[in-house]
Amino acid sequence: MLSKLRYAALVAMISGGMAHAGSSLTIDVHRDANCGCCKEWIQYLEQNGFTVKDHVEPNMSAVKQRLGVPARLGSCHTAVINGQFVEGHVPAQQILALQNRPDLLGIAVPGMPMGSPGMEYGDRKDPYQVVGLTTDRDLEIVAEY
Repeated sequence: MLSKLRYAALVAMISGGMAHAGSSLTIDVHRDANCGCCKEWIQYLEQNGFTVKDHVEPNMSAVKQRLGVPARLGSCHTAVINGQFVEGHVPAQQILALQNRPDLLGIAVPGMPMGSPGMEYGDRKDPYQVVGLTTDRDLEIVAEY
């Protein structure tokens, strides 16, 4: 039988882990008001368990610059989760995997590839990569679709 102290410690660890897991699913999405695919990506995130804080921005270039997103990784919207950027139509599983990569400043799906989340139109699916930006500012392919 667990002692009261060990039981209390176990409960605290489990509760703390659950609180952390819940907070890690909150994502801030910055987008232009007129972008339809950004709204589609937000809906995709919500369907995959994320709580989205939607920020309509008058100047997305300034947002990207402030968050350190290189122009070559650019897309139509920029999100932030746990201090790391998520640029473009990144799949949910890659966003979740990002929490295990403190060596990355963020991840991106450059451009707007057809078939990526929020860019589904018919049966067309273009191949694309999820690119990570390391703390040394190097690029690394973290996934291919």
